[in-house]
Amino acid sequence: MGIKKLRLICLLIVLFISILIAYSAYTIWSFSQEDQLVHSDAAIVLGAAVWGDQPSPVFRERINHSISLYKNGYVKKVIFTGGKRSENDYTEAEVAKDYAIENGIEEKDILIETRSRITEENLIYAYDIALMNKLKTFTIVSDPLHMKRAILIAKDIGMQAYSSPTPSTQYKSFKSQAPFLFREVFLYIGYICSSPFRNSHI
Repeated sequence: MGIKKLRLICLLIVLFISILIAYSAYTIWSFSQEDQLVHSDAAIVLGAAVWGDQPSPVFRERINHSISLYKNGYVKKVIFTGGKRSENDYTEAEVAKDYAIENGIEEKDILIETRSRITEENLIYAYDIALMNKLKTFTIVSDPLHMKRAILIAKDIGMQAYSSPTPSTQYKSFKSQAPFLFREVFLYIGYICSSPFRNSHI
């Protein structure tokens, strides 16, 4: 193979990767603005860090949004997700549950899963609990830039899922949003390329 042909192939590969990254970033950003505000059986709140026995600011905004959905009658139940970061930590789901009860959600309307560490596990384990409780429709709650990948995963595992990003987020400035978007782009592409749940490309 000649050097010119090799350079052309490399150029085409770089061009393809660049277009894929740019398109993925655009779709993630565009979808982050979409709030499918519908009535559903349960909100599934994707886990985030906890600080001791309190939710981190990012997690608190997710919990607060689920509380708002519940109090305004958009969801009947709330499923909190998230396990421990280390053996001595509280689980994310338990911290979220305590916070939600303190802020007006009835304990009987809260379900938790405490095993997950990543987004796919958040949704898989939450769906297992939902099916056991005969819940069929779901509002997924997370930060706006997280929603595209979360909804894709939810639908791939069989959920009838709708997007409801947090209206307030800790990722407000470009300086804070850019790393989050960059991370989501590569996780989104990686999921599409490698996930066993993928049955079609979006």
